[in-house]
Amino acid sequence: MEKPVNNNIAKLDAEGLSLKSVSLWQITWRRLFRRKSAIVGLVILGGLVLIALTADWIAPYDPIAVLIDVEDVRVRQAPCIHLFGCPEDQPQHIMGIDGNVRDEFSRVLYGSRYSLFIGFATVGFAIVVGTFLGAMAGYLGGWMDNVIMRVMDVLLAFPSLLLAIAIVSVLGPGLTNALLAIGIVSVPAYARVVRASVLSVREMDFVSASRAVGGSTLYILFGRILPNALTPLIVQGTLGIATAILDAAALSFLGLGAQPPLPEWGSMVGAERNQVFTAPHLVFYPGLAIMLTVLAFNLLGDGLRDALDPRLGHVSG
Repeated sequence: MEKPVNNNIAKLDAEGLSLKSVSLWQITWRRLFRRKSAIVGLVILGGLVLIALTADWIAPYDPIAVLIDVEDVRVRQAPCIHLFGCPEDQPQHIMGIDGNVRDEFSRVLYGSRYSLFIGFATVGFAIVVGTFLGAMAGYLGGWMDNVIMRVMDVLLAFPSLLLAIAIVSVLGPGLTNALLAIGIVSVPAYARVVRASVLSVREMDFVSASRAVGGSTLYILFGRILPNALTPLIVQGTLGIATAILDAAALSFLGLGAQPPLPEWGSMVGAERNQVFTAPHLVFYPGLAIMLTVLAFNLLGDGLRDALDPRLGHVSG
């Protein structure tokens, strides 16, 4: 009687991977690129990163330069694109002129730098702090677990945006304080994810073997347990970047985040919110940029979640 075929080996064979050199990340990338939504997210995100890196070369104007003495333009002038019929004798401004006579297109391009920096910086801070707290709570347990998780529960009891507004109100408006506030309110989500992962991994055989050979607590926790508990953290972090960008845009919209003249998308929408009917392009373009950035991270996060979950390995799309 033949032995039953191992499901994992059969799955790897079905995906066309070499059993000799296969790794988790090879499987993950192959599954990720089978999902059209994840590919769309990667393409949009790649475009945003490229724009952020090359803004100095592709932006036609300085994002904070006032053009009233440089060109014949007026406040909140409509977009002028020569290819679409705008007179050649008028200066070209693809997305128009804002209320301070600055080129909107250049400001939107440079805004990608601030939004991506906000997303990665706040989530990076939250992941580092949340991972440490969640790992200590999950591995040590007892009173340490109770103290850490009760503090996290208190933070989670407040709506994240309202808590961020309260923190910025105490610290004072500004981009740095907004980043710190968003990072603080994001910590509990990562702490809970890491704690749950550590609780599920710490009783496995390889961890018991490490204890048996005299491994230290720090080595077992950070060298053995955490590397095997990162999968949900990666997914949570990717989705969390989108949330952080939205929260930062909201704080800037309220005047608590990035301060003028920084070309941050949320502050650009907030500055022109009363002109939505008279100059809709000044609200539409930065709003569209925020939407595309958040959409890209959400699509990528959903794709990573499916690719890293072996139970969803057979799902396509």
